Amino acid sequence: MAAKIVIKLSGKVFSSETDADLRQYAEMLSELRDVQPVVIAGGGKIARHYIGIARSLGLDEASLDIMGIEVSRLNAKLLIAALGQKAYPAVPKDLEEVSEAAESGKIIVTGGLHPGQSTNATAALIAEKIGASRFINATDVDGIYDSDPRTNKNAKLFDKITVRQCLELLGQENAAAGGYDLMDMVALKVIERSKIDTTVLRSDPKIIKAAVSKDSAAGTHIVF
Repeated sequence: MAAKIVIKLSGKVFSSETDADLRQYAEMLSELRDVQPVVIAGGGKIARHYIGIARSLGLDEASLDIMGIEVSRLNAKLLIAALGQKAYPAVPKDLEEVSEAAESGKIIVTGGLHPGQSTNATAALIAEKIGASRFINATDVDGIYDSDPRTNKNAKLFDKITVRQCLELLGQENAAAGGYDLMDMVALKVIERSKIDTTVLRSDPKIIKAAVSKDSAAGTHIVF
């Protein structure tokens, strides 16, 4: 049986007004060899849009989390549509369903699973549950930096970083719904306890494909 690899896709992938990006990602996933991809779709700006409006209307944070999960699952359905017969047809809604779906040998696509958890934490838990050989967190930046590269042009990109360094660097993440970024504390703790081989890199089909085939050392590798 092929090694399972978990890929968290930035919600930005699903924000395009055309289907071009999704088709590129579906093609890339279909071309991966000797691995079974298990993909977690982020909510992206669409989820943040809904969460922002609902928060201003007074909805509680738990309900906002659920709203974000629903959007991420809609994103997952879009990617399943792009993958066609190569994808498991349903969106798993909990860890047990993901584990059962993975037995199909098809490409699995899911979204958020539990309120209070980022899709990064969800991806780490899925990697732990199914015994994935690797976890690739595809984001909208090139990896983990010593400061936010979107606001600091001199930010330093790490090629390797320990979990402890990540925890010190990232500090206490914003726990509000829709506020997660890169890696949060729950994701890092799961990665640490199960020694999950993890890489954070830019969400681009070519970069992801090269990383899966180990033809590239792009991004930041989390070490122990």
